[in-house]
Formats: sequence, C-alpha cells, structure tokens
Amino acid sequence: PAIGVAGAYACVLAANKIESDNTDGFLKEFLMKADEIGATRPTAVNLMWAVKQMKEKAVSFSGNVADLKIALLNLANEIRDDDIDRCHNLALHGAELIPDHSNVMTICNTGGLATSGIGTALGVIQYAHAQGKDLKVHVCETRPLLQGARLNTWELKRTKTPFTLMTDSMAARTMEKVEIDGVFVGADRIASNGDTANKIGTYSLAVLAKHHHVPFYVAAPLSTVDYETESGSDIPVEERSPDEVTRIKGVQFTIEDIDVTTPAFDVTPAELIHGIITEKGVAKYPYKESLEEQRNAK
Repeated sequence: PAIGVAGAYACVLAANKIESDNTDGFLKEFLMKADEIGATRPTAVNLMWAVKQMKEKAVSFSGNVADLKIALLNLANEIRDDDIDRCHNLALHGAELIPDHSNVMTICNTGGLATSGIGTALGVIQYAHAQGKDLKVHVCETRPLLQGARLNTWELKRTKTPFTLMTDSMAARTMEKVEIDGVFVGADRIASNGDTANKIGTYSLAVLAKHHHVPFYVAAPLSTVDYETESGSDIPVEERSPDEVTRIKGVQFTIEDIDVTTPAFDVTPAELIHGIITEKGVAKYPYKESLEEQRNAK
C-alpha cells in the first residue's frame, strides 16, 4: 500500500512543478506525468489505483490551477489516511487467526515500513503480539534484496516481538521441525480469482505450507485486489537488474558474464491460499465470489 501513497504524493510533486496557469495546459502535462508515475511499477496495483484517483480528481475538478494543486494534496492525504484505517482493520481481523503460544512465518517486509499504518501481513503479527499473545516469528531473509533480514528484523525488534531469521531455503526444514501455525504474506496484486502476486519466494512458501498442512494467508487491503484481472496469468511480473542477484552492496560475488534470472515477484495460485485477509474480514475460496462480496459490503 505504501507504493500507492507514494504515487499519490509523487503526483502532487509533479503537479507543483508544472508552471502553466492555464487549466487545459496544466491538465495535459499533469496527466502525462501521472501516467509516467503509474507505469514505474507494473506489478503493484496499489500504485495504479492511487494514480487513477489523482487523475480523476484533476479531470473532474472545476476551478483554477492553484486550487487544483491544493485539491490534489488533500486527496493524497486522504489516500494516506485511508491506508492507515484499512491496515488497522485488516490487523484486527488477521490477529484472530493467530492462536496464543504460536509460531508464524513470513516473507518480505509488510509492516509499518511498507504502509502508512501498522502494515499488512507483519501488521497482523505485530497486532497479535500487542494483544499479549505469546508468539515467535520465523522471518525469511527474502533474497535477493533481503527485505526480511534488513527490514522485518528491525520492525520486530523495535516492538520486542520474538523472532528468528532464516534463509529462504530453510523454510521447508523449519516447517518439518517446528509446528508452524500459519504463514502470513502480503501482496502486490491479487487477481479477481484470488491468484496473488507477491515477492519472489512466496509461491514456494505456499507449496511448502500445503505439503506440511500449514494455513497460508495473504493479507492485503481491497485496494490491492485488481477486479479487472481475471487470473494470475494476466499479472505482469517485473524483471530486475541482474546485479540484485550477483552483487551485495555493490560487491560482485559471482563470476562475470553469466545468465541471471531476476523476476521480482511470483504468483501463488488461489487454491493454495487458505484465506485472504482484508479490512472487511477474511475471504475464503472460491475468491471470485468472496472478494466480490467484500467489495460490495458496506
């Protein structure tokens, strides 16, 4: 969700840099810049969701350019506040799924650093801890950029939430040796059928969870659900620089001139997901119907 909030404020910054006082001229330039912002991360639907709102505000606004710039800032603030509320309600619903005296697993950063509020998947875990539940978080390091190792550990230590860090490839052994009560992950885009794009390695965790009979939950606000995308096969997956795999802090640890595969995300099939936690509750399979019900719920 933070990428959507950042996108909204990026639109505000872009608007403030436009010098034209002519409404038509301003609008033409703003829409072009907004499209550029929305295209920077093709997998993450929250970005496009927020940018779309900013564009719609600009197109429908009746007033001068100065007032429009203020209106865009106000809308960005509303998107931020909305994210805070959504994350809070999502955490309330998700924490109910974590029993006392439990072990949970997560991948990538989905806490306060990834949202405007408490977070999504990590927010659920943090909220359960704040309720006084005795739990331990098994944190996947999240290769190649190590969001789990660098960010989740910082967030969990700050709130004194018990955790242990492991490499992504240790997840299977951990599920075999430790009674994991649930895997909680975030999402960058959820198709209308429940297929979920998230950080690379998420799909592997879902398969392992299925094999070890561990509930696998996706936690994301409804703004992450792309109702126009029918299935995961329609979700574009970003390819990143090979340096993310071959270098750490600029230091290359592989040989030169090798072929590198660098998808930033993978797509977890809906049938592997035990539930999708949103601000409206926990959607269950089949997700086409349950996510639609949540969209229409007041």
